[in-house]
Amino acid sequence: MEKIASFTVNHLTLMPGVYVSRRDNVNGNIITTFDIRITRPNKEPVINTAEMHAMEHLGATYLRNDSEWKDKCIYFGPMGCRTGFYLILAGDLKSQDIIELLKKMFKWMADYEGEIPGQSARDCGNYLDLNLPMAKYVSEKYYKEVLLNITGDRMEYPE
Repeated sequence: MEKIASFTVNHLTLMPGVYVSRRDNVNGNIITTFDIRITRPNKEPVINTAEMHAMEHLGATYLRNDSEWKDKCIYFGPMGCRTGFYLILAGDLKSQDIIELLKKMFKWMADYEGEIPGQSARDCGNYLDLNLPMAKYVSEKYYKEVLLNITGDRMEYPE
C-alpha cells in the first residue's frame, strides 16, 4: 500500500505550530485540513486523554459558534498520537488564514470557566473523562508559546 501523506512528515524535526496537512477537492469544493500541533512529537509528553477530550468539546463548541467560521467548520478533533488536533475547514486556505481564529479559540479555552459543553451522560459517550484545569493549562501554554509569536517556520512542514 502507498504511504499516506501524514506519515511522510518528518516527526523528528516537527515543532508545535499550525500546518496545512492536506487540501482535498470534494465535488469541486476545496477543503483544507490543518495540523494543529501542540506538543513536539517524540520529544515532549503527549496530551492526556482527559484534557484532550475537554479541549475537543471546547474547541468544537467555539468553532461552531464563531460568526465568521461556523459555516466553514467541518471537523475539529484529536490526533491519534495525542500531540495535537486536526481542523478541517471549507476553502482553499493557508495557515496564516486561521492564526487569528486559533488565537481567539485557544485564549477562550484557556480562560473558560463553568461546565464543559456536552459534559453529561446524555450528551457524551465518555463524559467522566474530561479534565478542564489541564485543558486550560495546555491551551494557555500553546497560546502563549506558539500562537502569540508564530513564525513562518511553524506554519510550513519541515523537509
